[in-house]
Amino acid sequence: MLAALRDHTGESAQLYRRQGDQRICVAAAERPVGLRDSIPVGATLTMHAGSAAQILLAWEEPDRLHRGLQGAKFTATILSGVRRRGWAQSVSEREVGVASVSAPVRGPSGRVVAAVSVSGPLERLSRQPGRLHASAVVSAANRLTEVLRRSGD
Repeated sequence: MLAALRDHTGESAQLYRRQGDQRICVAAAERPVGLRDSIPVGATLTMHAGSAAQILLAWEEPDRLHRGLQGAKFTATILSGVRRRGWAQSVSEREVGVASVSAPVRGPSGRVVAAVSVSGPLERLSRQPGRLHASAVVSAANRLTEVLRRSGD
């Protein structure tokens, strides 16, 4: 599914899971040529910046959400918008010149268990990357959620 998302958007696609106060890239489909945001499988990133971090934090219990916001480059208001829209975007939040769009993958219980993302240079994704790729990222996340729902029955 990440390869299909990469091919549809033309950008690198990743799947992240939260582990404690960090997130780990558990799968990736890199853009084969040209300028790309390359996140290797196994890379550990902060929960303080980036659209995937927003997704992995937005639906947390209030106390864990509050703790997660300490030192974050995004606010509770931004996370409220993420919950309302069902996707997140970031522009130069994790790394200057990089933009991303992410959506939640839910386990059989409905809990957010991962974030699917596309990321790439700001020049291609623009300052509103959600306008370009939110529907494709949400669709991929929903397909992964459905696979997990079926496997959990």
